[in-house]
This record gives sequence, C-alpha cells and structure tokens, in this order.
Amino acid sequence: MADRKLKKVVLAYSGGLDTSVILKWLQEEYGCEVVTFTADIGQGEELEPARAKAQAAGVREIYIEDLREPFVRDFVFPMFRANAIYEGEYLLGTSIARPLIAQRLVEIAAETGADAIAHGATGKGNDQVRFELSAYALNPEIQIIAPWREWDLLSREKLMAYAQAHRIPVEMKREGTKSPYSMDANLLHISYEGYDLEDPWTEPSEDMWRWTQAPEKAPDQPRYLTLTYEKGDVVAIDGEPMTPAQVLATLNQIGGENGIGRADIVENRYVGMKSRGCYETPGGTILLKAHRAMESLTLDREAAHLKDELMPRYANLIYNGYWFSPEREMLQAAIDQTQSVVNGEVRLKLYKGNVMVVGRQSETHSLFDQAIATFESDEGAYHQGDATGFIRLNALRLRVAGRRRQR
Repeated sequence: MADRKLKKVVLAYSGGLDTSVILKWLQEEYGCEVVTFTADIGQGEELEPARAKAQAAGVREIYIEDLREPFVRDFVFPMFRANAIYEGEYLLGTSIARPLIAQRLVEIAAETGADAIAHGATGKGNDQVRFELSAYALNPEIQIIAPWREWDLLSREKLMAYAQAHRIPVEMKREGTKSPYSMDANLLHISYEGYDLEDPWTEPSEDMWRWTQAPEKAPDQPRYLTLTYEKGDVVAIDGEPMTPAQVLATLNQIGGENGIGRADIVENRYVGMKSRGCYETPGGTILLKAHRAMESLTLDREAAHLKDELMPRYANLIYNGYWFSPEREMLQAAIDQTQSVVNGEVRLKLYKGNVMVVGRQSETHSLFDQAIATFESDEGAYHQGDATGFIRLNALRLRVAGRRRQR
C-alpha cells in the first residue's frame, strides 16, 4: 500500500466510469486534493463534459489539452521513420500514446506542486508499465498511484456499486449503443479487446469496426494518392501542405473509406500473457507502406538493411514502455540521421483493403540510376563482365567447402 500522506495527486482523467470512481477513491482513501488531466490525442470524443464532471467532484485544477499535433509530430512520426511494427503486425497505436500522457502528468505535477500522479491502467496490462516507466524516467522521485493494484473494485458491477454509493454520476448510454469491447482510440488507431474477442477462434463481428469500411464494400474504383516527404515525414498529400496531425487524420479518412488498416492479432504482452486484440490503423498502414517505398529509392543498401535489423528492437522498446530510455534515444538518433535523404514523392493506389505503391521519385536524393539498372544497354558504370570476378571471390569459401565434402 502506498504512502497515504499525500496532499495533491494528478490523475489521468477521462470522465468515464473508471476514472470517475478513481477520482472519488483518491479523495476518500488518500484524503488528498486531485488535479485532473484530460488529453485530446484524437480519440474523437467531446472532452468538455469531463470538465463539468471534475468540477462537480470538487476539483479545482482541471487540465484539458489538445495534444494532437505534438502527439503525431513528436511521437508518431519519429516512430514511423523507424518503420516500427511489433511482432510483424501491430502498429503500436496504444503504446506510442502513453509516453506523451505520462510526460504531461509529470509536468503538471511539477506545475501544481503535486506529490504524485495516478492512472487507471489495470494490473494485468501493458499500459501500467508504459505509464510508470515513462514517469520514472522523467522524474525518478515521482510517486505513482495505481488504484487497480490496490483496491478490490475488480469488476464493472463493483465499480457501478461504488459510484452509486458515492453518488457519482455515470452516463448510461441507451441499450444497444454501448460497445461491449474494451476500446482505446487516438489519432493513430482504435483498438478492441474483450467480450467475444477473448476466444481467438471467433471472427470479429462486422458491426464492431468503427473507422473502416469492409474491404468487400469499399469503392469499386481505386483511389490514388501522392505523399510528399521531407526528411522522412509526410508534409503534403496530393500537393496540399499539411501539419502532422492533419496528415494522419486525412489518411485515416481516406484509408477507412477504402477498407484499409484492419488487423486481428494475438500478441505477447510485456507482463507475460498472450492477448487477442483487433485494431484499425488506416492512416498508419498507408504511412508504413509509403515510407518504406520512399526509403527504397533514397537509402543506401547497407543503411536500409541495418535499419531493418534494428527495427524489431526499437518496436519492442516502444511496446514495452521504454520511449524515454537511453537505448531508444540512441536508436532514434541513428534512425533520424538516415532520414536526411528521405525526400521526394510516393504515389499509392488504394483498393479494397490494399495499399499498392505505383510510383516513387526524388529529384534530389534518388540512388536509382536508370543508365546502370537498364537491361537495354551496358553503357554506364556497370559492366557485366565485372561480375565474373565478383562471383568467383564470393564463391571461394563455398568451393573450398565443396571440395572438402567431395573428398
């Protein structure tokens, strides 16, 4: 049990059932003042009701912040420069949002003179690790309260009973309108867990998906897009300059309309268990494909291959909560150094759930030399006869081993 002698705690607060109960529980159990922090990172929900709920609970210091631009600019885009993907499928939509929220919790604690921060992540998931590793990296002395690891309110029924006993207003949606899934949304993705998804053999219901059209119901005509890159980041779509958040929001819309970005995954959680989840990441799916295409034209072969070798380690660091670790920062510096040449345009064809690269060009940094690569002529720097010595040298160890086997 944590130290109960706290004067002020900053709570990551959404205004939903869990954090509304946590707010009251902190006031009751710790006898402390609570500061609420609500972040808009593109979850698509109205956040002002959270202010009214916090005020009704007696909260005097309420932070509601639009963090969409820093979320994409400082977290999502750097991650996509690495082409990060966890276990071959997961584009890290939840993972990458946690360090930003933890960062602001720690900053607000310093601004308000709070003793501790609190979050609503459960004791069985990854998010508790991500929040707390990030917080400790930024303030090694910060105190952290994780109610799910302390209380006995371990079911929705108990939470509802607590809310009723303490007269906590909980918005009750009309029957049939509330999703049965545990969901997390931000500008990069929306995730679904629980309910019938706990059986990994069960196909997700079509009415579960929120952002994407079913591929078979997507338009019968393909949609073409041109993405403009500067130093590894998209700065324009079809020639129209956009901010990072505008880029991702636009790609989410276009990708969703064309059935792009659904994933059904059984993943290995850092805490040790396997978990089945479904994800919609339309914009991220497009960004990953396009960025790799831009790099294929502009990155040196060995630099590109080394990046691919480092990527799984980088993705694991983000998934496991080590965004603010020295090893992630070291990898980021190396990755970002490669991106100075990742400039140009990528043309994509979107069709019924598929993202196809149909063109790429870079006036300033393309390493593709048609005079060398062409099958039509030997003119240029490459002479086919040079391959004889190259092959013989690389075959030397194989020939030596082959002779030994023959003997």
